[in-house]
Amino acid sequence: MMDGIPVFGRRPSEPSLAVASPGTEPAAGIRQEDVDLIRTLCLTKIDASVIATLSPPRLLNTVEVMLAELATEHRIQLNSREQHQIANELVDDMLGLGPLEPLLEDDTITDIMVNGPDRVFAEKRGKLQQLPVRFRDSAHLANICQRIAASVGRRVDESSPMVDARLKDGSRVNIVLPPLAIDGPCLSIRKFAKKPISFAKLIEYGSLTPPIARILEIAARCRLNVVISGGTGSGKTTMMNAMSSFIDPAERIVTVEDAAELQLQQPHIVRLETRPLNLEGKGEINQRDLLRNALRMRPDRIIIGEVRGPEAFDMLQAMNTGHDGSMSTIHANNTRDALARIENMVQMASMGLSPRAIRMQVVSAVNLIVQVERQRDGGRRVIQLTEIAGIEGETPLLNDIFKYETQGEDATGRLVGKYFVSRTKSSFHERLTYFGLARPWAAALEEASLG
Repeated sequence: MMDGIPVFGRRPSEPSLAVASPGTEPAAGIRQEDVDLIRTLCLTKIDASVIATLSPPRLLNTVEVMLAELATEHRIQLNSREQHQIANELVDDMLGLGPLEPLLEDDTITDIMVNGPDRVFAEKRGKLQQLPVRFRDSAHLANICQRIAASVGRRVDESSPMVDARLKDGSRVNIVLPPLAIDGPCLSIRKFAKKPISFAKLIEYGSLTPPIARILEIAARCRLNVVISGGTGSGKTTMMNAMSSFIDPAERIVTVEDAAELQLQQPHIVRLETRPLNLEGKGEINQRDLLRNALRMRPDRIIIGEVRGPEAFDMLQAMNTGHDGSMSTIHANNTRDALARIENMVQMASMGLSPRAIRMQVVSAVNLIVQVERQRDGGRRVIQLTEIAGIEGETPLLNDIFKYETQGEDATGRLVGKYFVSRTKSSFHERLTYFGLARPWAAALEEASLG
């Protein structure tokens, strides 16, 4: 008994807890076989039923004391630093995600990619690198994957080897298990900042300039319908979170997502998340179902995490039926491609609309397309803002309000460029006037054009 806690009470028939190998190499002076032995002994003795009753600090202290006793008993040389390191690894595996826990705590890491038990990569400050992190084996990595899926009420196994999920902090997770993943379980984690990233932070990171931030702020304030376009990992959701921070707190917002990841700060928010098929292959609720239901919830704005299929038609319907200021994200290489993708996704809904009818719907629904890009220096930048100004024949009329052009790089290898601004009168000038933002809009454009 330690600190009044029975830690030696596990019966021989009870299963022991799986534990990862350390995320780093064993400390100098201690052999790997000694590390493995002392871990196994610790897990054999600790009572699994007690773990859930302990706070993390108390569990860590208990494990450290046990490690010290076991090291003395088996004549293993273990200094305080090594003892603390092994104890931390054990606790991380008991309560968290094993060797991934230190990566999740590192704020400089934005993406974690696990390609099997012994190949872990991370994107750190915009650069991809392999890390000296290891899992014990494929079975342990699969166990971590199943724990993540179970935490949000989903499952992943041989019969359902792919799943999208999220962590407690909202980070997006994708899991692929064998036999689809040939080299072992694959785990991809898109981390989210612990605190929402504001325009001030994006300016600090060099993602945009203060005048460009002011233009996007005005677009959010005057309830323009906005689509944020970009590639994978380009910062679309971060941009949506930043723009949504300027929505009036009095407005009722309904969010629709595949995996909940938006970090809106307004008080009146209803968050909806899709549901996959259950074990019997029934019970699926997709984004189209949620969007139809959202229209009955008296929303002022509807925000869709990402449009990737026939729900694009329902998004346009929402934008065209009095829910001004709605937002969504979409994968596309540029703003004109984003329009083409929306048209293609509407056709997936099999509504029988002609191409011209679809384009008319898009033109009347969407006001602005914001293009974001992850560039070769690792930076994520707003590179284009395009207004949909109308339609001529069957061709939508697009006006680039601003566009970023790279002009070189500095001594550190960071790209340097400039925003080129159009002074053409916008098609939504009356809306800017209605909200009293026409002059601030013009002033922001003037400032942006001066560089």
